[in-house]
Amino acid sequence: MVQNPERRTVLADAAIEVLARDGARGLTFRAVDREAGVPAGTASNYFANRNALLTQAAERIHVRLRPDDATIAAMARSRPAPSPEVLERELTAMYHRLAVQQIDYLALLELRLEAIRRPEIRAALTATMRANLEQNVAAHRESGLPGSDVDVVLMYLALSWLIIENLTLPGVLEGYDADRLIAALTDLVAGR
Repeated sequence: MVQNPERRTVLADAAIEVLARDGARGLTFRAVDREAGVPAGTASNYFANRNALLTQAAERIHVRLRPDDATIAAMARSRPAPSPEVLERELTAMYHRLAVQQIDYLALLELRLEAIRRPEIRAALTATMRANLEQNVAAHRESGLPGSDVDVVLMYLALSWLIIENLTLPGVLEGYDADRLIAALTDLVAGR
């Protein structure tokens, strides 16, 4: 197996792009090579089989969805004292940041569907999703913002589904403003 980490990352990113555009059925080594702009056969040199490629995409997806370290540090430096208003502002900002990452969310939906049928994909995706959730709970706890660990899980689920609903079936929530929904969620969590 070839060991060039930068090339492996480029191929995993290309796999995510192909998943979002063509779905899991369109994910082939040839399609990944084309998307990555590399010679034919490159992806098959890096990944033993399609499951390995899907697993790598499942592990990579949250790196792409996570804000970069500079953004996280800037948010921490500029955060005022914990309050329901700060919680609402941060949830709203998170929603808008993630909502524009449509490619990543579409690929994540395809990976979730593949996880139903492929235990190795389920294991990889579960591990990354679980680690992401645990990081969110720990960061929220450390921040002093309103809400318990269970509240954080509920906010995670609510924001995730809000993004998915607006991405896949936007007409369902027609007439409901996402920012107002997030404000109502904050009211529930913070007891405002």
